[in-house]
Amino acid sequence: MVPIVSIIMGSTSDLPVMEKAASFLNDMHVPFEINALSAHRTPEAVATFAREAQGRGIKVIIAAAGMAAHLPGVIAAGTTVPVIGVPIKSTLEGVDALLAIVQMPPGIPVATVGINAAQNAAILAVQMLALADSDLAARYADFKEGLKKKIEKANADLREVNYEYKCN
Repeated sequence: MVPIVSIIMGSTSDLPVMEKAASFLNDMHVPFEINALSAHRTPEAVATFAREAQGRGIKVIIAAAGMAAHLPGVIAAGTTVPVIGVPIKSTLEGVDALLAIVQMPPGIPVATVGINAAQNAAILAVQMLALADSDLAARYADFKEGLKKKIEKANADLREVNYEYKCN
């Protein structure tokens, strides 16, 4: 298999959050890779990764970072591959990372999901990839249908909850 999504994190301490992205991509049968690269500690490796990503077949990059959170933006500056940023909650409840990732200059966009929202990053990557892959689109549609059924079941369960003044 050749990866088409790359999950990059600034440190392996981000792995507990990013496992949700890996798990979702795995469930959707999307080949991916996971690496740790630091915009501050390994800037040359980050630049090489960004420059070579498209040539290696990478179609979407999910980049996670906390604190100063420069990794997603630095990668986006060096590639034409779409980058999805995942702010990691480390200091300031992750708001510092969120603002660092979302406030990119014109011409260097980074799609940004919520703090620690790695699964949503993977879902967004799958949505992008599904535009050109009907099999993946079908698997994603099944996932969405499962979300709907989960809520329908929750409402059915709530109908069984009884309170003296509950009207439904």
